[in-house]
Order: sequence, then structure tokens, then C-alpha cells
Amino acid sequence: MSILVTGGAGYIGSHTVVELLMQGHSVVVLDNFSNAQPQVLDRIRQITGRDFGFYEADLRNPEQIEAVFAENDLTAVVHFAGLKAVGESVRKPLEYYDNNVTGTLNLCRAMTRYGCKRMVFSSSATVPFVESQPLSTTNPYGTTKLMIEQILQDLYAADPQWSIALLRYFNPIGAHQSGLIGESPNGIPNNLLPYVAQVAVGKLPFVSVYGNDYDTPDGTGVRDYIHVTDLTQGHLDALRYITGTTGVEAINLGTGKGTSVLEVIAAFEAASGVNIPYKIVERRPGDIATSYAGCQKAKELLGWQAKLDIARMCEDSWRFISGVGSEQ
Repeated sequence: MSILVTGGAGYIGSHTVVELLMQGHSVVVLDNFSNAQPQVLDRIRQITGRDFGFYEADLRNPEQIEAVFAENDLTAVVHFAGLKAVGESVRKPLEYYDNNVTGTLNLCRAMTRYGCKRMVFSSSATVPFVESQPLSTTNPYGTTKLMIEQILQDLYAADPQWSIALLRYFNPIGAHQSGLIGESPNGIPNNLLPYVAQVAVGKLPFVSVYGNDYDTPDGTGVRDYIHVTDLTQGHLDALRYITGTTGVEAINLGTGKGTSVLEVIAAFEAASGVNIPYKIVERRPGDIATSYAGCQKAKELLGWQAKLDIARMCEDSWRFISGVGSEQ
């Protein structure tokens, strides 16, 4: 297949591009580098020994998207591109709605014009925890994902040729086993593990733990952390699924187990051998106490389940951040 990966230079996107190339697919990457580095593209080539198409483009620019579809015969789209920080979305809601929702509308228009009607969409566990639960969110980032899911549902209702997987995943961490690609956001990280990693290598002084008075075993937020390579495999399984069917399916990808902020810090200390200082600070707007996945549908529909544990996630993250990741 010929696959367009939007946000393909980003954290999850780059790992997905690696696996697509390793499995023999033709890949076109679209990214505007708002939260990624250009050198990631060379590392993908280094890992896979293969080349791929690349467009530095923004989904909010219809002309740029048009060029991608006009110049490539695309089979499907894996759609990662979007802003993703919960706290920032509370402060900048209009930016999130414009980037995430408008960008997706432009993408869907182009897909419709060129008859490319298969999509794997990177949704979020900020939607619901079990696929059958009613949709609700607590922050603008989550609301953009909910809106996009509804847009895609309506798109299929109007044109049943569409085949769409809405992958709702939880908290991806870890890095490629080569140590060449991992999570290395531009600026101060918004997610826990890259922040912990930057403290471990001395780039940041301490980890801010947002609240220790939640109704959890140690008072800190509990999340379902999933290794990025497990998550990547879920996307490839979803791609296989949508090529043989039509419709829209929401599917959770996670481990089904929760790990607290303090437990993650302890696991990273064990993996790195570095003491990681932290400070308890006020809760962040939009955060909830506990979030972990019910993943039975992924197993039944895709034959997928997570395999790697929190220790492996931290070991791979440390290999990346103490190697090439420390250069960024």
C-alpha cells in the first residue's frame, strides 16, 4: 500500500513510518515540524535502509495538501498531525480547534476528491475509557478529538465507501530499540516521560508532579502507559483491518493497567541509575485522577494486545535520551 502519514516526523508517527517501511509499504510523510525535528527523517532512513516521500506542509493549508494528493496515488492515511497538550489546550482553545479540527476537515476534503477513503485516526483516551461509553471530555484537546471522531462518523454515514479506525490510545512512552528515535519534543515537554528523561540527563532541574491528593494509591495521577512500538503495531493491525472492510470502529489501545506518576519516576530511576528529583505542585486544569484502557475490542477485532511493560518502556527511553536524544 501507499500510505500518507500526517505528523510522520513526530513521536508516534516516526515509529509508525519505520514499521510501515520495514513491512514493504510505500510511505509519504507530511509534517510542519511544529513539534518534531527534521533529523528524525534521516534516522528513519538509517533504521530501515529505505527512502520515502516527504512534504513540509501544514494541514491548515489546503493548497499544500492538494499537492500531496495530486503527486501521489495514496491508498490510505494514518492521521497523527495535531496539537496534543491538555494543559496548553485549556489556555489556547482556539488554536487547538483551528489546528486539529480545521486541519482534519481539509485533509478529509482532499481524501474525498482523490477517492482515498481509508483512514486510521490518532484519537485519544481523553474521549471515553471503554468504546461503548458515551462521549465526553474535560478539556479542549479532548473535545477536538471528540469532534473529529463525530466528523468521521458523519463522513461514513454520508458515504459508506469509507473505512475508518478511530484509535483511542492512552500514554505512549518508550523509544525504538535502536535508540535512534524516541520522544524529543520541541521546547519544554508536556508529557511526563520526556520530562523525566530531561531531568535525568540534567537538562531540567526537577519533575513537577501535578497534585498528590488524587484518590489513587499514592495520591498522584494514574495513567495507562503503553510502549510506542506496541502502539505502532496497533496502527499496522488497524490498517490491515480497514483494507478489508468499510465502516467506522473506535478501538482502545493500551495495556489495561494503571501506573502512577511516582511509580513512573521510580521505574525510570531503576532503568537509568540516576536519582530524579521531583516537586509536588498544584493540579493541572483538565486532569483527572485515573485513566486506563479496556482493550478487549482491540484483541477481538485486530488480534492486537500490548506486550511490553513499564520497565522496558523506561529502559528504551533511557537508551534514546542518553544517546542521540541528548543532542536535541
